[in-house]
Amino acid sequence: MAHEAMLAELDERRIAARAMGGERKLAKRRDEGALNAQERLNALVDKDSFLEVGLLGRSAYSAAEAEKTPRDGKITGFGRIDGRDVGVVVNDFTTKGASTGATNSKKIGYIRKTCTEKGMPFVHIGESTGARLPDAMGSRGMGTMLGNDTTQFRRMRDTPWAAAALDTSFGSSAWLCCCSDFAVMKKGSIMSVSSPRLVSMAIGEKVDLEDLGGWRLHAEQTGLIDHFVDTDEQAMAAIRSFLSYMPSHNGEAPPVAETTEGSGDDQERILDLLPEKRTQVYSMKKIIDVIFDRESIFELKPRFGKSAVVALARLAGKSVGIIANNPQVGGGALSAEACRKIIDFTVLCDSFNIPIVRLMDTPGFVVGTDAERRGAPGQIMNFMNATCMTTVPQVTVICRKAYGRAYVAMGGGAHNDAMIAWPTAEVSFMDPVFATSIVHNLNAGDEGFEEALGQIQQDLEIWDMATIFSAHDVIKPQETRSYLIRMLDIQTRRRSGGVGQHLMRAWPTSY
Repeated sequence: MAHEAMLAELDERRIAARAMGGERKLAKRRDEGALNAQERLNALVDKDSFLEVGLLGRSAYSAAEAEKTPRDGKITGFGRIDGRDVGVVVNDFTTKGASTGATNSKKIGYIRKTCTEKGMPFVHIGESTGARLPDAMGSRGMGTMLGNDTTQFRRMRDTPWAAAALDTSFGSSAWLCCCSDFAVMKKGSIMSVSSPRLVSMAIGEKVDLEDLGGWRLHAEQTGLIDHFVDTDEQAMAAIRSFLSYMPSHNGEAPPVAETTEGSGDDQERILDLLPEKRTQVYSMKKIIDVIFDRESIFELKPRFGKSAVVALARLAGKSVGIIANNPQVGGGALSAEACRKIIDFTVLCDSFNIPIVRLMDTPGFVVGTDAERRGAPGQIMNFMNATCMTTVPQVTVICRKAYGRAYVAMGGGAHNDAMIAWPTAEVSFMDPVFATSIVHNLNAGDEGFEEALGQIQQDLEIWDMATIFSAHDVIKPQETRSYLIRMLDIQTRRRSGGVGQHLMRAWPTSY
């Protein structure tokens, strides 16, 4: 009978923990169209794969608080995504606003530690109000809470991290998004350091929610979020999709998928997409769609640094990273924001053994007083550093313009395992119009300008570079896919099995 009583008590405690914040709060979420923590978890991991740890965790502040804090506001454990193990934390906003407490900090720390030691991705589904008061107040609170902080400031990329910012995402939910390799945000959500109420008190004026941390702010100005969705279900699907390109840890190659039907069809279409006139813009994204496996393009930060495109994709079923210039925005000139986006993506690919394909068409870096105020020189040097430190296989394709220092940063010269060019490629220190003005002191409309310009343009053509084997080959645009597949097969035949040196594994995820 004693055993039966103890087992019955365990059942009661489990039921109480799984009730989360109670039926009234759960019903309110249903009415608002938001999933609760358990529903988000179910949408994230494979069915019947979740092993929960810390189910009986509660607040250690007082007995009264313990009664109000089932699971201490966070569901933690291990599940599978597409059959692979992952560590998971899902915030339960119905319990104290999923605020950070001493117990749930230990739960999160345990999941993260296990993921790093055992080689599993870590996933954090955020919706929270920040640190829990009064637990964090006073010297005892600071000593307890911040001594067990869930944020590891020196993030080592041993395993991929993914995070979501859903609805109200303050404090730890924001920290984990900024520390992660991939962050997804639901439109209409707010992600910021603190709540509008606290910020308003601190600065003495009312703060607009969207201005404080709305999705447009992060999409277009901060660049802290990689992907945006409309629903909770789409957020979980985005995390699953991101992880499908990633290895479980940095000691193995990424998984290989089936090549989607129709991939590689109609490569001749590239010629229709690429204008014959050098000054005419075109959609690099449409060319990317033709070259890489059908329906495999997973673009990151599409509204930030728009003169560059970065995306995960597949080529014959294998994960690759794409870094491309976007001539439709500023002619493809690289802004400080575009540099930041490329750096972030380069570090991701190199840290997780994903080969990089660069498609180059850029007149150089954006210059001017505004660019200087945005820290362009520093971003350009960081860009150069990241390119030089890349150790995964990398192939550069010069599509059209390749001018100045941007040519080197985008993988020109010795910064690649193979560099090829299309016959349309132009390589020089600067745009031929500017060069004509400087070299010959002639401007458009002056007598002799067109003749001088024609001579300089002739010097830009790729044939001289191919002659001295600085370009490894010149190929037709429609041959690019087959060339990339074969060359990457060769370049990934390393003694390490395609695993890089990870020289940037400690590079900050947000800077």
